[in-house]
Amino acid sequence: MIKFIKNFRKDEDGAVTVDWVVLTAAVVALAGAAYTSIESGASNLTSSTGSFIEGKAPSGS
Repeated sequence: MIKFIKNFRKDEDGAVTVDWVVLTAAVVALAGAAYTSIESGASNLTSSTGSFIEGKAPSGS
């Protein structure tokens, strides 16, 4: 039992897993922030484009 505890204490696989979890969470958070910024800008652009097109008469008629 003592040998198991000493080996468990020396094992660094768990620390690597924690590093990857933190790194992945940071990437997901940054992607969410970027999506929110892009989504609101695209929504405003779509609204402006729709307003511009509504004010134009068709050129073929």
